[in-house]
Amino acid sequence: MKIAVTAQGTDLTSQVDPRFGRAKTFLVIDTETQDYTSHDNTQNLNAPQGAGIQAGRAVVDLGVEVVLTGNVGPKAFATLQAGGVKVCPGASGTVQDALEQFKAGRFEEARDANVPGHWS
Repeated sequence: MKIAVTAQGTDLTSQVDPRFGRAKTFLVIDTETQDYTSHDNTQNLNAPQGAGIQAGRAVVDLGVEVVLTGNVGPKAFATLQAGGVKVCPGASGTVQDALEQFKAGRFEEARDANVPGHWS
């Protein structure tokens, strides 16, 4: 399974970025091999609008099945849902911490966004 985690850096020791659309990086981890790749999202850090939609499209295009993040707004959530990507908000700590919590079944799939639009 491929999982994307919003991150403030480029490796598994990086802190989870609490913002989906304006996350600095997406780390995509293959849970079977533990291999991961880092995907820059800086084009959306200062976007005046549409950051969540653009980030959502990018993640869908990466072929992930699940996103672990701190928070996700309504437009990003809708984009991810339309692309068949499950969203699990509430992630914190390091990316490795979030992965371990996911594997332990500590996340619930969101049914909707957990923050309003234009949340920062």
